[in-house]
Amino acid sequence: MNVPAECFQPQDPGFAARVRASFSRQRAMQLIGAALTTVEAGCCEIELPWREDLTQQKGYVHGGIIGMIADSACGYAAYSLMPASASLVTVEYKINITAPARQGLLVARGEVVKLGRTLSITNGEVYLRHEGRSVLVAALQQTLMMLPDTPDTPE
Repeated sequence: MNVPAECFQPQDPGFAARVRASFSRQRAMQLIGAALTTVEAGCCEIELPWREDLTQQKGYVHGGIIGMIADSACGYAAYSLMPASASLVTVEYKINITAPARQGLLVARGEVVKLGRTLSITNGEVYLRHEGRSVLVAALQQTLMMLPDTPDTPE
């Protein structure tokens, strides 16, 4: 991934506060205990500690949970570059689970690949950090649609 930061300029100088405020309203992220830890123009990271209640029958973090944090990290990466008056929705994503996630800290990093007027493309990676190691557990590609003049607040 690693798109150079100078490739993207936020349209809203207050983008970081706007992203953090939006994340604080995300009930799904609150439900699973995820935290937004990095907000930069075109890049966001979300962390989630392993918990037994987030696992599937074999004790691995459920793939749906991994998808949730990757989707949100990528979405907020794109949201950081959009005008303050806009919001966005996920149109599509594809995720590859590359390794099981058991114990440790999940870190989802989303980065913008292409910011378009309507559709934007992001890439995401989810790593498991445990005992000094970092293992890639998922890779995601996402398409988002910008909703101009639509506030990012409940209707």
